[in-house]
Amino acid sequence: MSNVELLGTVAGALTSLTFLPQVVKTWKERSARDISLLMFVIAAVNETLWIAYGALLVPFNWIIVITNSVILAMSITMIFLKLRYNK
Repeated sequence: MSNVELLGTVAGALTSLTFLPQVVKTWKERSARDISLLMFVIAAVNETLWIAYGALLVPFNWIIVITNSVILAMSITMIFLKLRYNK
């Protein structure tokens, strides 16, 4: 693994953790009252575009695809929790 790939892997790992504290907090408190639904919808669309970009690169860029897939999963989780707890 080159230094550039290592840098991308570490950056991707840290980026993947971006939404984790919010997901955990929302899950534990069972409240999404102060969460912006639009922010997570925009994030989900953004992550989908990044996944497509990483998949279309030649060669296929696993770091971009995996990082953004993890963030997409957390964004979708937050959308689900927002809709569930706002009832």
